[in-house]
Amino acid sequence: MDNRDKDGLTEREYLNGYRMADFERPSVAADMAIFTVTDRDEDNYRKLPEKELRILLVRRGAHPYLGQWALPGGFVRTGETTESAARRELREETGVADVHLEQLYTFSELGRDPRGWIMSCSYMALIDGENVQVKAGDDADQAAWFKVSYRLLREQRDRMKDGYVQSLRNELILENGSLTLTAEVEQRTIVSESSTSSEYAVFSNDGLAFDHAKIIACAIERLRGKASYTDVAFHLMPTLFTLTELQQVYEVILDKELLKAAFRRKISHLVEETDHYAETAGHRPSKLYRRSWGRLN
Repeated sequence: MDNRDKDGLTEREYLNGYRMADFERPSVAADMAIFTVTDRDEDNYRKLPEKELRILLVRRGAHPYLGQWALPGGFVRTGETTESAARRELREETGVADVHLEQLYTFSELGRDPRGWIMSCSYMALIDGENVQVKAGDDADQAAWFKVSYRLLREQRDRMKDGYVQSLRNELILENGSLTLTAEVEQRTIVSESSTSSEYAVFSNDGLAFDHAKIIACAIERLRGKASYTDVAFHLMPTLFTLTELQQVYEVILDKELLKAAFRRKISHLVEETDHYAETAGHRPSKLYRRSWGRLN
């Protein structure tokens, strides 16, 4: 016997009469924060190169925000999931496909896009950028890697009757040569006896399109958080690396120096020695390591 609703309709009858056009629907975009770590240019060949965290941006070649810089991304096409759209855009922008990709957050605030009701399902991708050739997509005229700086400006905590509100104001600086993009982004977390919620707000913005400063801030916070308790940083490494290079990657992600001995103890179960050595001019050969798949916790 078919179940019938309050109007006496079976599910088949209900679906036959259902018209999606009767309801307003948003467009959905998949935007990506694509990170890599590169060597900083050094004039002194005797000094080991330091590392820099970089993010891929594209300069918009069409309205809205013509000429401003934005995260790579695009609209989800018919028959795609948001993840398949993100992977398509990643492949089109960088030429790589098999990389770490994870969903960040869905940004759906009204007015975030002047074209209308457009939601952004954002993703974070981590790639080894040594052999990646970036190119601009259809609505962009240039793509480039920007050095990332994300520093705390001030912290404030206000008590509520049954909890507190914590506000963290951060300065985002993105640099490519003589070009600098800046924004101030605040992460506001409300903690009560029954729930915890968090939101981002942009207080100043110079050169970034849409609400992408917010998405970048969210991605940096996610990357730093996961680097503290997972092996996610290995997705930014080549197949073979020195322990010093690995420590440098963790330090640029976390934006702090780490004690060598403590760091090596912490990651000892995540790496294994190889028979290869790094040959670097002006330095003694260093043992190369690789990620250990057999001893992961």
